[in-house]
Formats: sequence, structure tokens, C-alpha cells
Amino acid sequence: MTTPRRTLCLIICGAGPAPHATTLIDLAHRDGWRVTVVATPTAGTMIDNRRLAEATGQPVRAEYHTPGATGPRPSSADALLIAPATYNTINKLAAGIADTYALTTAAEAIGRGTPTTILPFVNTALAARKPFQHAVHALRAEGVTVLYGPGLWEPHLPGTGDQHLATYPWHRALATLIPARHDTSSERPT
Repeated sequence: MTTPRRTLCLIICGAGPAPHATTLIDLAHRDGWRVTVVATPTAGTMIDNRRLAEATGQPVRAEYHTPGATGPRPSSADALLIAPATYNTINKLAAGIADTYALTTAAEAIGRGTPTTILPFVNTALAARKPFQHAVHALRAEGVTVLYGPGLWEPHLPGTGDQHLATYPWHRALATLIPARHDTSSERPT
């Protein structure tokens, strides 16, 4: 008898590492996760939806389901990862603003107690702002793992984001999530 694969919902925001999200998907599949992808409106302009759909076996979601629609819903995920998370998304999520499908998905997951990790991609000028610092604190107070600070992830200087794409720690974010239990003979979605 095989143990069902756990589902990871990946919310991709519109930041530099977004086009490289398949890196995380490949790592997650190797760890036994089934991955669904939700994109913010800005991320939708940066990512290759077809490539992500091929990697996960299902379309990228950016809008609410229409009545009668079928298919997996992010609300059934065993874990949530928001990466790369932008200044805007982190601040809005902490403030309770759910004005996009991605933010609503994240807010509901946190409210349900779904293990949630946020891996930011912001510069030092934005990270120095009090609203951002308060948002990180508020999200952590709700049980969200925010990979921010020494030894976790540190912001880059303004205008240097492209220099940090190759070292964006997708693996570190994945390691914070509940280990997937799976049969090693499980196949990746086709």
C-alpha cells in the first residue's frame, strides 16, 4: 500500500526568482510532494505558465474558481510556501488584505493552521521599513515561518537583485515544511 503524496501549494509572487520556480518544484517532487501553483497578477507576467503546468501536471491558478469548476484546490494543500515573496505581498498578508486569489489562498491557509513558510525577495531599503518589520513579526506571531534574518535569508542592496537569483535558497524553504511521506516508487505527475 502506498502512502498518498502530500500536496504543497506554491504561491509565486512577482519578484526576480519567479521565472526559476521550477527549481523548487523539482526539489519538492524529489522529496515526495505533489505541487500546485498559484501566481499573483504580477508573477503571471513573469513566469512560463505552460512550463509550470508541465512540471506540476496541472494549470497555474491566478483567479478564483468559477462555479462548477473541477480540479485540485489550493485549500486542500498540506503545506503552503510563498516564494519569492514580495514586500507588497508580505505586508498585505500581515494586514489581512486578501484582494487577489493568491492572498486569499494564503490568508485562508494560515487561518486553517496549514504549515506556511514565506521566503522573501526584497531589498535592504524595503526591508528597513517599519511596515515590513511589523509584518514579519505579525506573521511569525501567527505561526508562519518567515525565512528572514541572519542565517535564514537576508535582503540584497537595491538594484542588485539579479546578482542573487542563482543563490536564492529554494531548498531552505522546502526544508522547513513537514516532510512528505511517500512511497519511493511514486511517479512525478505527467
